[in-house]
Amino acid sequence: MYFRRLPFLRLFAALSTGIIAGWYFKIALQFILIFICLSVLLLITFRLLPVSKKFIYGWIGGMLWLMLFCGVGMLLLFNKNITNNPGWYGKHYKEGDSIIFTILEPLQEKPNSYKALAEINAVYNNSWIPAKGKVLLYFKKDSLKPRLHYGSEIISSKPLQAIRNSGNPAAFNYGRYCLFQDITAQVFFAAGDYHILSSRNKNDVQHFLFTIRDKALQTLRQNIHSPNELGIAEALLIGYRNDLDKDLVQAYSNTGVVHIIAISGLHLAMIYAGLLRLFSLIKSSRTKKWLEPVVVLAVIWLFTLIAGAAPSVLRAAVMFTFILLGKIISKDTNVYNTLAASAFMLLLINPFYLWDVGFQLSYTAVFGILLFFKPVRNRLYFKNKSLRWVWDLCAVSLCAQVFTLPLVIYHFHQLPLLFLFSNLVAVPLSSLVLMAELALFLFAWLPHIDLFIGQLTEALLWLMNAFTMHIDKLPFSVWNGLQISLIQLLILFAITALLTCWLFGRHTKNAIAALACMMLFFILRDINIIQHKTQQKLIVYNIPKHKAIDFIAGNDCHFFGDSVVIKDAVLRNFNIKPARIRNRLYSTGEMILPDISNFIIQLNTLNVLVLSGQAPEGKPYKKIDVDVIILSNNSSVTPAQLQRLFNCKYIIADSSVPAWKFSKWKKEFEQLHLRFYSVPEQGAFILKS
Repeated sequence: MYFRRLPFLRLFAALSTGIIAGWYFKIALQFILIFICLSVLLLITFRLLPVSKKFIYGWIGGMLWLMLFCGVGMLLLFNKNITNNPGWYGKHYKEGDSIIFTILEPLQEKPNSYKALAEINAVYNNSWIPAKGKVLLYFKKDSLKPRLHYGSEIISSKPLQAIRNSGNPAAFNYGRYCLFQDITAQVFFAAGDYHILSSRNKNDVQHFLFTIRDKALQTLRQNIHSPNELGIAEALLIGYRNDLDKDLVQAYSNTGVVHIIAISGLHLAMIYAGLLRLFSLIKSSRTKKWLEPVVVLAVIWLFTLIAGAAPSVLRAAVMFTFILLGKIISKDTNVYNTLAASAFMLLLINPFYLWDVGFQLSYTAVFGILLFFKPVRNRLYFKNKSLRWVWDLCAVSLCAQVFTLPLVIYHFHQLPLLFLFSNLVAVPLSSLVLMAELALFLFAWLPHIDLFIGQLTEALLWLMNAFTMHIDKLPFSVWNGLQISLIQLLILFAITALLTCWLFGRHTKNAIAALACMMLFFILRDINIIQHKTQQKLIVYNIPKHKAIDFIAGNDCHFFGDSVVIKDAVLRNFNIKPARIRNRLYSTGEMILPDISNFIIQLNTLNVLVLSGQAPEGKPYKKIDVDVIILSNNSSVTPAQLQRLFNCKYIIADSSVPAWKFSKWKKEFEQLHLRFYSVPEQGAFILKS
């Protein structure tokens, strides 16, 4: 009965089901339209039934509405996918065609290039055809920065390159991430590969947002001089992450306070709570009744604009707007229904939000706080106001973790063990920093005031960074290497939901069901552990311009790769660590093989030859039998030599081989009818023995 009082929660569930079904089952448009039409016809038929029948079979009407919104979810997803749009450039473009691009953002400086997001306006295929779709443009660094700005238009016939994933096991799905942003290709330009047109194509609102962002960046850079503190300040205020130190970001992640620098609902929650507390000091009156929501909404949306209306903060602004409007409309409004209404509205705007980790964490955290905060806070009472405030902050942190914990383990494969203590210090500090930054932005035009606020802000940022780095150095600060499957994630949510129902309702059947789910979870975990104890795998990773190979036997791992990969924690964490966690290798020590030119390693019954120098000289009495040959670095071996010397099942060129060489090899191997695999083109190579 209680579920029936939450119509938006039911509609959100139906819409989400349709979106998920549409993506994973690739449902055709014709079937979606038939499904929606059938739902509408059944609803009309149900409405024509006598009142008594509708009362008795009311649940059927509810199911038909859910069926309709499930179909709406499928249709929304189909329409949002840019590749289904009739105007998508991919339906008209052929390699070599000229394209007109519009730059959609200021250029971002990278180590070897300048990067910008661009919109395709038209494709020349015998005539100019209007087109849609976004691409990533990379401009090679020369002595001069390209004279390109937001709204600049360029024309080029440089071929588009499809965005591919690295293929590394369990790695971030970059191709899907880009598709969800309508980005399906990329182009790398040298100085003479494009021409700048005289026309400009600007959106006034977007231009205004970029102007505010640039003003905020300029203000921060003028008043905060330490690189680490500046990077955190930019991320905290406007979500600008280009200047962040990677080791510092990892420290924030390990200590469970990364949400501070990932601009999101936390920032708006701090502003929202602070304003409500401020208005609570004012006596109730008719003026306060309308002034409070107006001021709160104005400040929330002002901060959203200062942050450049980034998707994460925009979602949070919509969520808090719905919560505030729900309170204004009626005191009896169910806050869970309001929360579901905001999520429902966001999915109507962009169904791909459902896969956004920030969206998932924001709503599960807020739901946990709304559900558990009062019962948890009431467990302890302190007369001292300071202690009571500390306990409230601890209670919020604990409640937020209830439903986010399974997601954190699933997505990030780690569990910050000191999150409670870290948040107890970092969240109040970040609140002070955020308020100081807003004050700095508003009063930057006052000569002495801006200097004082800037120094105060930098001091607070230094304190927050120093605290985080100190906590991260503790040996027990984070539990790494956690691995759960999607099924185990759903089981964890089921356990959490059943235990919640048991705590609030005290029904024994819920506790028994939760215990059964726990048993199933650990059975699946034990099966997975046993399977990986007997695994035999070869993985050649796709890390551009680097060699990285894992020889896996059970829980032991032998690694062969560049010294850069060995030393660079970011490269390893992004490309290699996910695969090792999936194969349950992270907790075990690895053996790093010496960097020698040629060697053979035996992996169970599998013989692997790694060639990174010259091939052996002379002709053997008979060909040498090997299962896999890996060509690495600038190896001088030729396909004809390999055919003369070896009997081999697989010949692989890893990512350290120069592009011109594996292009040449590919043709020669095809002529010799040898099986050749190019890691840079085809993704990581994985072989199980």
